[in-house]
Amino acid sequence: MQKNNTMKLSAGARDLRKVIEKAMEDHKITKAEYEMIIHQATEDGHVDRQEQALLRELQELISDKSIKIVP
Repeated sequence: MQKNNTMKLSAGARDLRKVIEKAMEDHKITKAEYEMIIHQATEDGHVDRQEQALLRELQELISDKSIKIVP
């Protein structure tokens, strides 16, 4: 039997993924969108592994200037 390596995203992670993908396409994210992402990730009081990975990915993209934070 083969093991499925694809991890199903949580609902919170799916929502974060959509916003992050849009920022990747646009190569920018507004301060309001960034704050919304952080709020969305933490609103249930728990940041799961998938959300952590997505937030880390977003931060790396901002750090290497692939995505710019705009007003």
